[in-house]
Amino acid sequence: MWNTRREGQASPERGNMTATLFIGTVVTMDERLPRAGAVLVDAGRILAVGDPDALRRTAPEEVETVELGASVLMPGLIEPHGHPTSSAVVLSDAVVDIRPVIMTDAAEVMRAIRGAIAARPGGAVLSGWDPLLQRGLEDPTRETLDELAGDVPLLILHNSGHSAFFNTAAAELAGINRTTPDPAGASFARDPDGELTGVAYEIAAVFAVAGPLLGAAFADLGALVDAELRRANAVGVTTLGDLSWDPAQAPAVAAARTKREFTARIRAYEMSHPGGSGSVSLVNGDDMIRQVGVKTWADGSPWVGNIATSFPYLSNDTTRSMGLAPGHRGTANFTEAEITDISLAYAAEGWQLACHAHGDRAIDSVLNAWEQVIRELDLSDHRFRIEHVGAMTAVQCARAAALGVTVSVFVDHVYYWGDVLVNELLGEPGRRWADAQSAFAAGIRATFHNDGTVTPLEPFRNMSVAMTRLSRAGTPLDGAAGVSLDSALRAHTINAAWQLRSDDHLGSIEAGKYADLIVVDRDPHAVSPAELAETRVLATYLAGELVYEAP
Repeated sequence: MWNTRREGQASPERGNMTATLFIGTVVTMDERLPRAGAVLVDAGRILAVGDPDALRRTAPEEVETVELGASVLMPGLIEPHGHPTSSAVVLSDAVVDIRPVIMTDAAEVMRAIRGAIAARPGGAVLSGWDPLLQRGLEDPTRETLDELAGDVPLLILHNSGHSAFFNTAAAELAGINRTTPDPAGASFARDPDGELTGVAYEIAAVFAVAGPLLGAAFADLGALVDAELRRANAVGVTTLGDLSWDPAQAPAVAAARTKREFTARIRAYEMSHPGGSGSVSLVNGDDMIRQVGVKTWADGSPWVGNIATSFPYLSNDTTRSMGLAPGHRGTANFTEAEITDISLAYAAEGWQLACHAHGDRAIDSVLNAWEQVIRELDLSDHRFRIEHVGAMTAVQCARAAALGVTVSVFVDHVYYWGDVLVNELLGEPGRRWADAQSAFAAGIRATFHNDGTVTPLEPFRNMSVAMTRLSRAGTPLDGAAGVSLDSALRAHTINAAWQLRSDDHLGSIEAGKYADLIVVDRDPHAVSPAELAETRVLATYLAGELVYEAP
């Protein structure tokens, strides 16, 4: 285990800290010095990296020494595609958690729904519905939810975040009816007569129904975000991309920072809209919270059936229960021309673009659109990002690399849904799902992520799964190769910092960068991929200050 020895006197006040000298095994993620024996930190920054004796001689008189012992020092981990401001609300007491990582039994899910209706007569919101992992659930309709909840407004968020189910009372509360137009890139499902069926598809429609039910929670957003960032610290994360940033929430977050010190950094991507423009100047915020880009959605979720693929879903009981006809191929949220127009408007202002795309046809549309944008605007270091890329092919990876486009891969799909992907949804194409190695082989600085509440924030498991491509049941998804350990580590450190336009001050242990650091219980280079997944974070530092210590 690790221990701390104090030399001199340390100040407890943030921003007025003594120097800290870490002694022991250091994995730096700096190609010029991959491993070191000591790191000297002062005033929140890394002063020097190197030999313990040399750094002892140069350390200030007042210094705190941390003896790592058998543990290892690494850069703070980065979640490049999270949703900390929305996850803060969804994981709060305002929402009942029924995610499959919490509940696997359908009967337990239904008991939780009935309990929420009884306990919350003003309106109940639940999050995590997933019949693919919670066997026995059947997607509800407006009528079945009306029977269940009566006059209590009820909203059930699908675990993917790409759809939600609601009853008549929730629709009335939100002011949504048969004449309500569909939001851009989203929709309300309707029957042949035009009546709402009680399903909202995609973020804009989901938010429209959820907003009135979650208003009170958003009023306390600052405290909820603080709690979410502390949860991230416990798994070693010190920076998160927020890929559904709502500029309207910025004042609440800013106000919260006047009352408390946030313990992780946020790099925000505001949600796009046709004809839109960035809500703030390109130069904005600070090194704690800054908007760096704009996010849009080319298609939806494989678990809902609305990803744009060149290959069909399988035809079986599972896909029929999802409402998919034989030979089903999903459609995109926007046409290629619409993606081009949206992208061109924001890119012309200088914004980095991030686009959700799972299906290979959706990815083609994004690459086609961005090739035109890059050419018209003569862009070079744009770092445009495609998110999730479940069905992305090796050929598409090579094309993306040639365009300077990067990707963030949702590798945890392999772990939780790997068997479902292959056996029930997609067949052979499922075997190559989340092919991170093709991205690395093409020269892309790829990253991994957990996508807010969809899967637990577990970066070390992401690394392990990307290496082994094993499902939770131990099934290999062998249509793609596993990545190397170095690639896996880079995906949650320096590559992620680069994607978030923060690699000049984050992502590796180098002199001059912020001392965002973690202490872990094992050396990643000395354990198997399976053991890497079980890595325990012992301590997390933000700008040299201890913000988490394992109990």
